[in-house]
Parts: sequence; C-alpha cells; structure tokens
Amino acid sequence: MTVESEVSAESGPRFLTKEMRKKIEEITGRYPTRRSAIMPSLFLAQEEYGYLCDEVLLEVAEALGVPEVWVYEIATFYTMFNTTPVGRFHIKLCTNVSCLLLEAGSLLSHLEKRLGIARGETTGDGLFTLSVVECLGSCDTAPVMQINKTYYETLSAEGIDQILEELKARPADGGREGAPA
Repeated sequence: MTVESEVSAESGPRFLTKEMRKKIEEITGRYPTRRSAIMPSLFLAQEEYGYLCDEVLLEVAEALGVPEVWVYEIATFYTMFNTTPVGRFHIKLCTNVSCLLLEAGSLLSHLEKRLGIARGETTGDGLFTLSVVECLGSCDTAPVMQINKTYYETLSAEGIDQILEELKARPADGGREGAPA
C-alpha cells in the first residue's frame, strides 16, 4: 500500500489534502492548545492512509503549527499508530502479565506458525500483520487480542483458528475495514 499525494505548486507533493487540513483545523478548535490536537489529527491521517509515513507526520506537524518532534513522539510511542504499512487485519496480541499467565506466549507461537510470520511482520498476501502490545486493558478476559477495532477475549488456539478463518472469508471492500479511527 502506498500513500497517495497531491501536488502543490508552491511546495511539491502534499499528502494532506485541503479537506484533511480543514478537518485538522476544526479538530484543533476543540482543544485548549494545538499540541492537544496531535492524537486526533494522527487518527484522521491514519484512517485516510492506513499508516503514518514520515511525510504525513511532517505535514501533520506543519498543519498544527507544532514542532515535528512532538508529532513523532506520539506516533512512535503509542501502539495504535502505525508508522509502517500493515495488513488489512492488524492483529495485536497482549503480552502483559495477566495474558502471559493465561498462555499468551503459546498463543503468540500458534499465531506465528499459523500465519507463517513472526511478530512485526505481514503475510505475503497483505491480509494479516501480527504485533504484540503491552496491554489492551482487558485483564479480566485474558488472554486477549485486538484485530483492527475489535477485541477478542478469553482466547484459545482453536478460537484463534476460527477467527482467522472468518476474517479470511470476508470480502475485500477496498477500504480500510476496521482501521483505527
């Protein structure tokens, strides 16, 4: 997947469209400082492009009028932001204490074997990306994983296999089904 850009006469290729810049300005009006609008602006850009390439991060900083480092800090710290392309279904498996005590480690091995990829990789068909995250905040239903916006709780290897088969059977809609908003 590549990030599409517009061409601006004054500065060359642009990734944030005029409409997106207008939405970012509207978002900014909801907060006491422009810095507070970074996260929702990044969500907007990621929803549009699927991930946040360097050029998009720079343009978000420019649109907000904040230092680039502020935008990079947020985009690279939080696991809900993708700075590299991800598959249509982004699997995030929790590996925090509650989940690990309930076999998340073996579920990670199962996912890697089943998908034929290691954590941090995407399947050759671009369908699945596998990530591990520190906490999904659902300790009472551990082990848990999130795929795009949907949580899957009290997991087992058999349950994961069923989930993967259901996802594979979904028709491609051409969009970023379930992409973070």
